[in-house]
Amino acid sequence: MYSTYEGSHLLSRSSSGEGCRETHWLVLLDGTSTNEAGWCDTKAIILCFNLFSSVFSVCCRHTFWQYRKENPKSHVGDPPPDGLPGFNSGVMLLNLEAMRRSTLYNQLLDPGRIAQLAEKYHFRGHLGDQDFFTMIGMEHRELFYPLSCGWNRQLCTWWREHGYGDVFQLYYHCDGPVHIYHGNCNTPIPDD
Repeated sequence: MYSTYEGSHLLSRSSSGEGCRETHWLVLLDGTSTNEAGWCDTKAIILCFNLFSSVFSVCCRHTFWQYRKENPKSHVGDPPPDGLPGFNSGVMLLNLEAMRRSTLYNQLLDPGRIAQLAEKYHFRGHLGDQDFFTMIGMEHRELFYPLSCGWNRQLCTWWREHGYGDVFQLYYHCDGPVHIYHGNCNTPIPDD
């Protein structure tokens, strides 16, 4: 059985239990996500990731259409396992300690650097953190440890009916156990 959460949810670990500066990592779940595995299993995967983690999404293929047209040999927006499909931030594991220590990550927070990347990729996003992580992930994949699709099993099929039916399954297919369902696009969460 799973629990349904309302709003964005947060699980964090800190050394002292007080203050953001003492928090070492965060688990962020979109309000449309459910945890099938339980928090103990979720904590086990946290020990294995680098800077931050998330899972790919087909919408990035659409977002990068102009860059892909101008750079047909690029893997930007291509499906896994060899492409750079971008990220979906419905489930994120953030290693705040590593993020604070990373010179590269902190340089990427500079608005001028973000503007350069947005110009390079002709990027006009509308999904906040998901857009930020996707855009910097095109240049610096080493900052991410992509979780398997079962840790953010996206249920939305909107893109299949809106121009990407021919490639949709390349992004949507997910083998293995489901730990967290993500009912994005108002998609119902399965009962089983």
